[in-house]
Parts: sequence; structure tokens; C-alpha cells
Amino acid sequence: MELNENNYFSDEAKKIYTGSSEIKDFIKCPACAMAKLKGEWVEEKSKAMLVSSYIDAAISGELDFFKEQNPEIFTKQGELKADYKVAEDVISQMKDDPMFMKYISGEPQVIMTGEISGVPVKIKIDSYHKDKLLVDEKAMGSLDLLWNEKNHQKENFIDFYRYTLQAALYQEICYQNTGKKLPFIIAVATKEKYSRRALLQIDQDTMDREMLFLQEFLPHLQALKEGKIEPTSCGTCSYCISKQKTTQIYWYQDFFNKED
Repeated sequence: MELNENNYFSDEAKKIYTGSSEIKDFIKCPACAMAKLKGEWVEEKSKAMLVSSYIDAAISGELDFFKEQNPEIFTKQGELKADYKVAEDVISQMKDDPMFMKYISGEPQVIMTGEISGVPVKIKIDSYHKDKLLVDEKAMGSLDLLWNEKNHQKENFIDFYRYTLQAALYQEICYQNTGKKLPFIIAVATKEKYSRRALLQIDQDTMDREMLFLQEFLPHLQALKEGKIEPTSCGTCSYCISKQKTTQIYWYQDFFNKED
């Protein structure tokens, strides 16, 4: 299947190819990821998600398509509703930052496909500087450290959301298509009235470690998608909570200790 702008996110493409978001979904909760794949679970679009998507669409020239897909955030006059106006502030400040604009103004939304450990993979590069650089744009609420409940420590947003895995994936698939192993930079802007911006490069050692993980994990993911392995539930995501049933009575101290 040849991918393009019209079918990249289609159900057919998802059945054939695996992308970075899907990989992270399967890492977090295989049961929820499978439910998404089958169309049995659709995550609600949050305000934060829609603001980020608007910024991405405006910068990449895909705003008309975004408006078609998300009419609920626009007025009858076609303007952003008040709750989403911060996106325009962020874009305006981006455009007034020459160095930032230089890095996010490569060839937009470049699609490539390849294989890792025999598993078909797809990528969509936000800003492709041919033979030089891969740039991915992120719109974050802030640049403050985030609390990782599992590790019981604060982390930067790149480690917290494991964008290091995306970097490794993009570098490898681009290498398979071009023969060039390119540096990977995240261009981040915060969704604040006075937006903070930064260009953050992910080091090669980190990407190499993530590639080793991908080579081991992707065959397992493919087996899950093909129904050869039964997906496990994390028990804590929205999907798992929606499926929970009461099965017993706890001593209240034990219940809350269990939750911790």
C-alpha cells in the first residue's frame, strides 16, 4: 500500500503499518491499543490536543483539512473560538522567531515507509531538511518537569512522552529510504500567551538504545495485531477503567494501599 496525505491515518494503513504513536500506545496498554485499532475505542479530543493540532496544521499548510475535521472549535465566521485563541498567539510568536522558523520550515509532512525486524513501519516527518536534518514539531503546555508516577521522579517532556523512541524510528526509516542517518531535533513551543520555544537535539546514543528496544518489541506488537497473542490490560487508562467490574470487597486500607 502506497501512503499519501489522504490515507496515512486510514484504518487500512493502520492494519498494515505501525507508527510511533501506535507503538507507544501498545507499550502503555496493549488492550487499549487493540481496541483503538479495531475501532472499539476512540479517545476524546481534549482542548490541549486540539490546540496542538491547530498549530501543527497552520505551520504545515494543512489548515483547511484540519478545519474540515474539527468544525466544533470554530465560529460560524470560521474563526477560532475563545478557548482556542492561544494557538494564534503561539503561531504569531513562532513566526517572529527567525531561527525557530528556519528549522521548522523544511519540506513539510514527508511520508516514508520501511521495516524494522520485519514489521512494516510508517513515519511522517514534520520538517524534512533533505540530507541534513529531521525536525519534529511539538506544542506543549509548558516546559516544566512532569511527574512520572511509575518511576517516582520528575522528567522532562521528551523522556516522559518517550519522544526518544520516535526519534530513533524516524532516523532509521529515513536511513532506509535515503542512505543518510540524520540528526533529529524537536522544535517545541509552549501553548501559553507568552510562548517559550526551544530546539532540542536527541543524542545518537539515546536513539541507538531506543532502536535496540524497537527491534525487540515490534515483532511482539505485530503478533498482538495479528491476534497471535492476547493483549493485556494496564488497568489504569480510560479504556481499562471503562471496562472494570466490581468483583470483591476490600478492607479500605488494603484497597488504597493497592491503588498506590
